[in-house]
Amino acid sequence: MVAACGTVPSRDASTPLTFVVVRHAEKATDDPDDPSLSPAGRTRASALAARLRDAPLVAAYATEFRRTQQTAQPVADAHRLQLTAYYARGPAGEIAARWKQAHRSGTVLVVGHSNTVPDLVAALCGCATDAMDETEYDRMSIVRFDADGRARLEVQRYGAPAGP
Repeated sequence: MVAACGTVPSRDASTPLTFVVVRHAEKATDDPDDPSLSPAGRTRASALAARLRDAPLVAAYATEFRRTQQTAQPVADAHRLQLTAYYARGPAGEIAARWKQAHRSGTVLVVGHSNTVPDLVAALCGCATDAMDETEYDRMSIVRFDADGRARLEVQRYGAPAGP
């Protein structure tokens, strides 16, 4: 799926600004409040790192929860970046505006939750997005900004197919 979306100030045309937004990988049942990743989740986190191996990653964000941090950490490690935490329940519009202001070019990884990713993607691109099912772990939303600041959303899949 590809959609034309909103705009932001002009960008560096040589390395456009791209946000890659995913939900955390599959979670274990070890802690009801803050579970870690399951073996399938660790495999998916590795698949994400492999998928983004050649991306010009400039930042990696994950919420304060273990499952999002464990999903993003292999990517951050591969790019020698420090993982930055953001508040999961913060206002999506404010968070997206802060990220768009902080990053002018390169690729930014964002790892969130099924109930936050759609709002973050919509705030980043200025477009409508589909809700995310609790069993959907393989959606990768890619928001690319052209040199004129126009955003375009593309939805892809990564890792093993997810589902019930």
